[in-house]
Formats: sequence, C-alpha cells, structure tokens
Amino acid sequence: MRFEQVAFRYARRAGWTLHEVAQIVEPGETVVVLGRNGAGKSTLLQLAAGVLRPTRGAIRDRPATVGWVPERFPADQPFTAGGYLHRMAEVRGQTDPAVVDRWIERLLLSEHAGTRLTDLSKGTAQKVGLAQALLLRPGLLVLDEPWEGLDAAARTLIPGIVSEVTHAGGSVLVSDHRGEITTLTGARHWTVADGTVTAASSAASTAPEDEVVVEVAVRRADADQAVVRLRAAGHRVLGVREVDAR
Repeated sequence: MRFEQVAFRYARRAGWTLHEVAQIVEPGETVVVLGRNGAGKSTLLQLAAGVLRPTRGAIRDRPATVGWVPERFPADQPFTAGGYLHRMAEVRGQTDPAVVDRWIERLLLSEHAGTRLTDLSKGTAQKVGLAQALLLRPGLLVLDEPWEGLDAAARTLIPGIVSEVTHAGGSVLVSDHRGEITTLTGARHWTVADGTVTAASSAASTAPEDEVVVEVAVRRADADQAVVRLRAAGHRVLGVREVDAR
C-alpha cells in the first residue's frame, strides 16, 4: 500500500492535519505509528483504513480486506456482543459461524456474548471491536491504540494476533504510545509530527547484538513525548511502567 503525497484537512479553511505523506507499507510488514496526542496519528490510520479520503494525493494498492479498530469502539448500537459479531460476519461475507465463536472464545468474550453493547465496559467493547476486524483474514489490519481499557490477559493477545496477520502476508498499522509492541521482530516505526510522517531507518528498527538496556525516569506528563524522541533517535523502547513512589 502506497501513500502518494497524501494531504488531509478537516475543512476547506482549516489547517492541514497531514501533508505530503509519501510512505509504503509492504505485505507482511508491521508499522508502529508514534507521535504525541493530536499529532495526526488517528487521522493517518483512518486514511489508511479508508475511513477518510485524502484531500490531496492518493492511497494506492490498499488490500481488499481491511480490519479497522478505532481507539474507541462505537458501542451505542442495539445489539448484544455476540449478536453484533454474528451480524457483522454476515455483512462481511463470513459464511462459517464457527469463526465468530472462535474469536469470542479467544478474546475472552464468552461471558459477555449475551450482554448489550451499551452495557459493556470500554475494554470489553474494545475486544468486540478487535474481533469484528478479524472475522475475515485482513490483508491490512489497522489498530488505533488497541490496548486502551484492556485487562492484562487481553493485552498479551495482541502481539500474537499481529504476528499471525503478518505471517499470513497481511500488513499491520498500529499506533502505540505505551511501547507495548516494539519487540515485534521486523516492526518499522513512523513518527507523526508537525503534519509530516517520518520513517525510521531499517537499521534503527532492528536489534543490534551489542545493545544494553538503560532505564530512564521522566515525569508522567512527559512520558509520551519522551518515548517519541527516544525512538526518533533510533533507540528501542522496551516498555513504559509507573514507579511506585513509596
């Protein structure tokens, strides 16, 4: 999939959210999208998924099957979790109902299958959104901060799902300000800042044999920007954790 000088703004007189984006996502590749809040990460992902159309430029060779998971699943719908997934399977042309049941079980949704979407917690609704994106094997999976609200058990599932998609030849675009997917082998990094998208060199995305681990403490409010700057400088961020002040 190719971004060809893509630019986007939300209104004719508005400023440009993104401009002159020229990047390529190869089959079997994972791209982790980084940037501060409001930088345009979600806009970029919506353009990739086809939810938004470029104001200028074009996106070429988007795979036919796209799985899209927004940052917040739109739960204000008149379905139960299970009913919604079975209905989405019908809409998307998935003829095997066992596929729905497998994803319900795998994403730990069995006890919530009969619960109305409006009554689900944010994390559980997010798992429903993830399940619907995987009902057909996606040629492109787009995940906008997929860990938001998930419990610890569910959070551990996402790297494995991403690997399965890429090993089958699909591509994955995922925004991640927590540093939870940086250890995926071969993942590349794009940084969104000032309306532009910069790709880290392939050398910065691989793990040299002589690397060491250095822990850095920053203020909680500065954590996201610190992660962006460290990655932009070519460092791998292995994780982000809060320090007990006691």
